[in-house]
Amino acid sequence: MILDLDVGNTLTKWRSKSWHSNAILARGAVWTQTSWELAEAFPDLAQVQALRISNVAGQEVLDTIASLAENYQIPIYIAHSSARFGRVVSGYQQPERLGVDRWLVTLAGFQALQGCCVVDCGSAITIDFVDHAGKHLGGYITPGIRLMKQSLKLGTRNVPIGAEQNPARLSLPGCNTIDAVNHGIFVAVSAQINACYQRFCNQYQTRWPLVLTGGDASLVSQGLDTKAILWPDMVYAGLEVMFPLTEQEKVGQLTGFEQGHEDSALL
Repeated sequence: MILDLDVGNTLTKWRSKSWHSNAILARGAVWTQTSWELAEAFPDLAQVQALRISNVAGQEVLDTIASLAENYQIPIYIAHSSARFGRVVSGYQQPERLGVDRWLVTLAGFQALQGCCVVDCGSAITIDFVDHAGKHLGGYITPGIRLMKQSLKLGTRNVPIGAEQNPARLSLPGCNTIDAVNHGIFVAVSAQINACYQRFCNQYQTRWPLVLTGGDASLVSQGLDTKAILWPDMVYAGLEVMFPLTEQEKVGQLTGFEQGHEDSALL
C-alpha cells in the first residue's frame, strides 16, 4: 500500500491507498508535534510500500517521520516547491518559498481543471490562481477561522469564543458575544474570498472554477457567492501528480475529483 501524509501546522492527516488502484483503504489524523511518531498514528508500517509526504511543519517533524520510515525501509517521496513542474510554472519570485501544500493544490487544480482558483481553508486561508496555460499567478494568505478566534481571545481581554450552533445563521448579526465573534469571522472570511475571486474573474474576463479544500472548506463554502467544488483530498491529489505510483495516477486519474460535478462535495 501507499501511505500519503499531509503534515500541517496543526494536524497531520494521513490516508492509505492501494498500490494497484485508486482505492482508499483508510484515513485519519493526529496532532502535529515535534515528537510525533508515525508508528503511533499508523501501526501498519510493515505493509507500506511507499511514503509520500507534504510537510509544512518544519524540518524536525520531517526528520522524525523520515527516520522512522527508514527503519522500515520504506521508500520516501518528499514534495518540494519548485520553479516549474510539468506545464505549471510558479508565480513566486523565490519559488522554493511557496508553501508546498499550496504548490501541490495548484498542481492538482491545473491537472483537473486547467485554469482555476484554489482556496485552502485550514489554519491559514490561502487563495491561489493558476491560468489555462499553467502559470501560477500568486495568491493571498490570511489567518484561518481558528486563528482569528484565538487572536480575538488573546487581544481583547479574553473575549468568549465558542462553536456556532446553527450554521444557517452565520451571515446574520450575532445577538450575544460568541455569535457576534463567529458570525463576524465567517462574514470576513467569505467576503475576502468573494472579493479576490471576483477581482480575478473580472481581470481575466472568465469564470474560473472555484475549488475549496481544507478542514473548514464545507463551512466556508456556505458564505460564497459562487458554487464551489469541495475537494478534501486535494493535497493528496497533488502528491499523486508529483509522484505517480499507480497506473491510474500515471494516466492522470486523480482520487477525489470527478469532472463535471463542480457544485458537489467530492469525497
